[in-house]
Amino acid sequence: MFNKVLIANRGAIAVRVIKTLRKMGIASVAVYAEADADAPHVTLADEAWSLGEGAPAQTYLDPEKIFAILKKSGAQAVHPGYGFLSENASFCRGLTERGHVFIGPTPEQMIAFGLKHEARALAKKMACRCCRDRVCSLLCRRPWSVRRP
Repeated sequence: MFNKVLIANRGAIAVRVIKTLRKMGIASVAVYAEADADAPHVTLADEAWSLGEGAPAQTYLDPEKIFAILKKSGAQAVHPGYGFLSENASFCRGLTERGHVFIGPTPEQMIAFGLKHEARALAKKMACRCCRDRVCSLLCRRPWSVRRP
């Protein structure tokens, strides 16, 4: 398990992750753009690190800033929340290469499920059924395996 997790997001999702980590006895690290310095996720977290001034593209979406804060904070893992870096396979791969854990799908899973036709082919290969209207409401015949580092 982890001692400290960085939440690479803001707002309600970050608050929910911080509260869950606290219940689990795991320290939380929030990141924030200067415009969000007084946001609830910043004040609730055990630690909060500034990403600097700027729009999300220059702050929350800058992997190098997240990597630098990870190193300084000592967090072992990153919870991406949703949006921002949660579906960025190269960010996920960069974390792994630096010895950190991405709490979410692997880069390969992100790529495979990022394209609907690939996702359907994978579901079919895994013996899952898709609804006739092709909405991927999957009813799996066997449980998914969980990959751990």
